[in-house]
Amino acid sequence: MALNNVRLEVMKLLERKIDHYVDTFLIPIDTVWQPTDFLPDSQNPDTFLSEVKELRELAKELPYDFWVVLVGDTITEEALPTYESWLMDVEGINQHEKNGDYCAEGGGNGWSKWVRYWTAEENRHGDVLNKYLYLSGRVNMKEVERTTQYLISDGFDIGTDRDPYKNFVYTSFQELATNISHNRVAKLAKKYSNPLLSKMCKIIAGDEMRHFNAYSTFVKEIFEVDPSEMMLAFSDMMKNKIVMPAHFLRETGGEIGSKFEDFSVSAQKLEVYTSQDYVDIMSRLIGKWDIEHLTGLNDQAEKARDYIMKLPSRMQRISERLVLPDESPKFSWVLPKK
Repeated sequence: MALNNVRLEVMKLLERKIDHYVDTFLIPIDTVWQPTDFLPDSQNPDTFLSEVKELRELAKELPYDFWVVLVGDTITEEALPTYESWLMDVEGINQHEKNGDYCAEGGGNGWSKWVRYWTAEENRHGDVLNKYLYLSGRVNMKEVERTTQYLISDGFDIGTDRDPYKNFVYTSFQELATNISHNRVAKLAKKYSNPLLSKMCKIIAGDEMRHFNAYSTFVKEIFEVDPSEMMLAFSDMMKNKIVMPAHFLRETGGEIGSKFEDFSVSAQKLEVYTSQDYVDIMSRLIGKWDIEHLTGLNDQAEKARDYIMKLPSRMQRISERLVLPDESPKFSWVLPKK
């Protein structure tokens, strides 16, 4: 479905600030952290094997549900090709030719530059976590790799179509959710006396917070110039619920999405990401974008605002009724503790 001209004009308006967004929310490649900063140094034969041995010894102390969550987080981070291809297909983002006032180096418009730079930062997350899993000796890497390949090859529909407004709502929500998840995993790793893994997850969480600040800023600036349409897009995303990539997880021989409920149980048992977090993120976005005090809305957008303002309390009641099973679900990803 083609986008209306107003939204394309808004995308062009924001595109003029692309260099500012890149400089504000992303870090230059020559100074940002890289996976090798946190992993045993394979170029140093004097220390490499001892560092790997220490990593594996510390990994033995991490419990089953922790590994499930860490593997799930890694898999969804490694589905990056899907995220990039979907963002590059959003209306107003053009990687082939200039369609605004800006031409990015490497071709395309300014928004394509943003997507490439953002993707480059995100790529480090799955990279460092995958290498950690491989060295730990606690997971069945072939099953992890198969699940990752399934997630990428299956693809997924996050309910945004090619609408930039909806996509920016989604990425705002998703980046904050991953910040919460990685931060909680970092705290658990520290609790289990694994400072290296804790530091690794904490710095990933920091990246996700910068990315949340970026995408939520895009939405806030759209609210300033096209408040009614932005409100409708926000409302539509909340009505349909934010569909996380983990919703589509499966193992060898399983159907698409067949392992999401099990993964969710493990995540909620560890309080890494819970239904309460979903409610809290909604409330935070409502405050971030000052939904209650926005002016200039048409009648339809006013109704959408009313729906959004009432939604957290409705979702809160649902969250409070959630009961988790006593037993932890089993996954082919995680090896038994030796």
